[in-house]
Amino acid sequence: MFEKSFHLEGVDPIEFYGANNSKLDKIRSFFPKLKIVARGHIIKAMGEELETMRFEAKLNALLDQYHEFHRLSNETIGLIMNDLVDGEELSANKDVLVFGNNGKPIKARTPNQQKLVEACEEKDLIFAIGPAGTGKTYTAIAMAVRALKNKEIRKIILSRPAVEAGERLGFLPGDLKEKIDPYLQPLYDALGDMIPQRKLEDFIKDKVIEIAPLAFMRGRTLSNAYVILDEAQNTTVNQLKMFLTRMGINTKIIVTGDMTQIDLPRRTDSGLVQAMRILRNIDDIAIVELNQNDIVRHRLVKQIVEAYDRDSAKREKERKDKKGNGKS
Repeated sequence: MFEKSFHLEGVDPIEFYGANNSKLDKIRSFFPKLKIVARGHIIKAMGEELETMRFEAKLNALLDQYHEFHRLSNETIGLIMNDLVDGEELSANKDVLVFGNNGKPIKARTPNQQKLVEACEEKDLIFAIGPAGTGKTYTAIAMAVRALKNKEIRKIILSRPAVEAGERLGFLPGDLKEKIDPYLQPLYDALGDMIPQRKLEDFIKDKVIEIAPLAFMRGRTLSNAYVILDEAQNTTVNQLKMFLTRMGINTKIIVTGDMTQIDLPRRTDSGLVQAMRILRNIDDIAIVELNQNDIVRHRLVKQIVEAYDRDSAKREKERKDKKGNGKS
């Protein structure tokens, strides 16, 4: 009797086997000549060698489907087993960046988000500028997850400016990670939509995905990585210059920011504002500007952003009028 074992790497056995092994039993039903035993992440198939090889091919197709969509349905098992469709055909959709948890397709939802996707495919340094809710960070992280999944890179590095974490937040309990995690939570949230929690925890533990404040980037060379700097409007000139010069071989950097939400101390210049001025004409750098039409959160977010913009324009006009009247 021929016997072969298969290790289900990166798989949640409960999801893959189903409740009370219901999905495993369905798989078994297509191989009546084999004895199939599952223990945790190990599946053993025992029987005729040719039949075991056929099982291996089908198991690989099921695993491809699972890793693509993070789930495996009984319907999909039947389709693959009956050769009606294979894993590649099931996942073929050029518009989908990645499939999130529960098989949710994540794709560009506006023309400017699509411009960001295209810029990421063509350039190594991309600036994505726009107001809250335009999906600039979410789209950038989806591109990074896709690149990691396709083994185009070895790691993802996500960063935000949080210089005060080592200074004015000293009164907070916990170690440095616990102090700065609130600043980085939006990045965790986006990753949590795209990668199953257990696998995400493993990636972070193994430093395949690294989430760190900007200050931790100093002195490093970032190679074979997708690097995203979020909230870059709150970087100083020196901080952003330091970050941009970390770029190593086979590295793609995406810098996101909202020019209307600069929280730096007064008289401190934003590194992002300066970068937009002095780097705009470099051909190999892409700048994608998103606007209110790209807002994909609750419909009120767009109205809120527009109301603040109108108020800002009104105040600026009043300031100029007052200044002009003062000179006359």
